[in-house]
Amino acid sequence: MTGILAVFSLPASSNTDSTDDFQACLGRLKAHAIDAGVAEATASKVLAQVEYLDRVIELDRRQPEFTTTFADYLNRRVNDDRISNGRSLLLEHRELLADVTRETGVPAPYLLAFWGLETNFGTYFGKMSVPSSLATLACDPRRSGFFTEQLTAALQIIDEGAISVEQMEGSWAGAMGHVQFMPTVFLKHAVDADGDGKRDLWNSLPDAMMSAGHFLQDLGWDKDYRWGREVILPDGFDYELADGRRLTLEEWNQLGVTDAFGDPLAKEPIKAALVVPSGHRGPAFLAYKNFRVIMGWNRSEFYAIAVGHLADRIAGAGTLQNPPPEDQPNLSRADILALQQALNDNGFDSGEPDGILGPATRSAIRQFQASEGMVADGYPGEPVFSRLDLDL
Repeated sequence: MTGILAVFSLPASSNTDSTDDFQACLGRLKAHAIDAGVAEATASKVLAQVEYLDRVIELDRRQPEFTTTFADYLNRRVNDDRISNGRSLLLEHRELLADVTRETGVPAPYLLAFWGLETNFGTYFGKMSVPSSLATLACDPRRSGFFTEQLTAALQIIDEGAISVEQMEGSWAGAMGHVQFMPTVFLKHAVDADGDGKRDLWNSLPDAMMSAGHFLQDLGWDKDYRWGREVILPDGFDYELADGRRLTLEEWNQLGVTDAFGDPLAKEPIKAALVVPSGHRGPAFLAYKNFRVIMGWNRSEFYAIAVGHLADRIAGAGTLQNPPPEDQPNLSRADILALQQALNDNGFDSGEPDGILGPATRSAIRQFQASEGMVADGYPGEPVFSRLDLDL
């Protein structure tokens, strides 16, 4: 629909003009939703109740001052309480989880790991009105198109009777229920597993767990393999191989890579990529296809490792053989920006400086480290900053 994504920016303080602008935007959003098949009565009722939420824009704009270290990220998410609770819930819900595994191929410990990371096993779903959050973001220029579609999907969910507008609460960005599905993901992947005629991811654990399993199955979950595994790298290993390339386990064997206990890797045709989230001082992982499936849920490598490791711990595995070092510094966005600029200035292309430690920046770091005779692990540690004459 032409012009439907016209947006505006509201000032921090509320006034008549900004209120009028928001109401005009809601009118456009209503028309878009009705064109997409939402009942006019539903669109009118829900949008009449939404409010502009300054807090949502504040959270959307807030960029973390520091990039957390892998040790901090993992230790906060895979802790003794979460492991213990996960193991208890594995027993408590074993029949339900077995049903999900039979239907989708996703093992129970992974379902629990997602549940644990997303809402701490259903103890916190978020307290914001999803329609209000999504309307606020849809009427903001930064990602209007994306959130317009999310709001339309939320209205369709209410329209189908899955949840009332009053009960539709979630995160500031609109993620909902036990497993924090965005509305468009809900529409595509949520299922009614308990047979009550509703897809209810807030109040029905069977619906939530089966929906999570179907989502992962649709993302390509391979029931024959795990997510990945911790490995040991030999002395003198070429860390430039940790650039995303996928080799077979036999090829990694030939390069001297062993499992976490020093034994040869299985002679399977499966391919894996090497991931070293803390650089050469920390743990190394071979990530299989299911690792990329997990990243289809959340695009963070840290998140994918946390899901995999938490699933392993819930299933009875022990701690990492080489835990991540806890003395690595948190890096601010300003630190990463300075690093990217210095790399570019020295002929190592990290792309347009944006303060985000992405694949291009890690590649540039590896190239710089190799040129300096350093371990080329792509990790932005103090030695890299020092060689580039940067303060850290």
